[in-house]
Amino acid sequence: MDRLTGMVVFARVVEAQSFTAAAQLLGISKSAVSKAVTALEDRLGARLLQRTTRRIALTEVGLAFYERCVRIVAEAEEAEQAVSHLQAAPRGTLKLNAPVTFGTLHLGPALADFMARYPELSIDLELTDRFVDPLDEGYDVVIRIAETLPDSSLIVRRLTDNPIAICASPAYWREHGMPLRPDALVQHRCITHRYSPSPNEWRFLDRQHKRIAVKVGGRLQTNSGDIALLMALAGRGVARLPRFICGPHLAAGTLAPALAEFMPPPSGIYALYPHNRHLSAKVRAFVDFVVERFGGGCDWDRPEQPVPQARSA
Repeated sequence: MDRLTGMVVFARVVEAQSFTAAAQLLGISKSAVSKAVTALEDRLGARLLQRTTRRIALTEVGLAFYERCVRIVAEAEEAEQAVSHLQAAPRGTLKLNAPVTFGTLHLGPALADFMARYPELSIDLELTDRFVDPLDEGYDVVIRIAETLPDSSLIVRRLTDNPIAICASPAYWREHGMPLRPDALVQHRCITHRYSPSPNEWRFLDRQHKRIAVKVGGRLQTNSGDIALLMALAGRGVARLPRFICGPHLAAGTLAPALAEFMPPPSGIYALYPHNRHLSAKVRAFVDFVVERFGGGCDWDRPEQPVPQARSA
């Protein structure tokens, strides 16, 4: 019997506190269990167990050896399961959560390809802009957009950058003038987003690359990036939008950007998921897929879904 098998048998005897129970767990005979433990003791030259007719007990040497056996056996089992997960086809239900607009415009089309790749997998997708905890709310993977993420026990994979644009319709800029400095935005009707950390505070970098914050205001505050886009297209104000929302309109000229040289480094789009000892095949497959889809850098000016349209003022 090889060394690892002997360690497994010895560990199961200790855990079951019985040669008979260990034999049942392992699916072998009691005599085979006894021979394996004896062979292990002979090879080590030390007694590991004190045996009586009523119970077994670890010797001092046996206790030290058992603690090391447990770690070795656990690592071997984990390695075996990892290979099994890699070989297994993802199946079951994958529960996902993502921001509303990003989910609609970009994750949704990606999921169509993902589901075609893994036909035995079902998707339960919820879209919400609030921050959710996958551990508390039972999600397998959460997609989130943030400048920084709070410390947690979650595994975090950065998928891609999330560049921002300050934009309005050409008609709005013709009527009100395009700002040349961030502080000029105080003279404009700005469309603010309720889920931002400070909806009325837009952050920029000055010409010395120092962070500055500008207090903005306007007639519309919303929790919807789609509504902010539609209002900007309609000439109702200046919006601060992710390029994954406004990119195609900037490329088409229906929106025009301002203050590009003052924009701070982009925030990130992340996949977050619980740190499980054995990562399931479905989670591994999805995370690998979104890294493949979004991780190489995205051309947000060419979305995979049509974006909302509106008439300019």
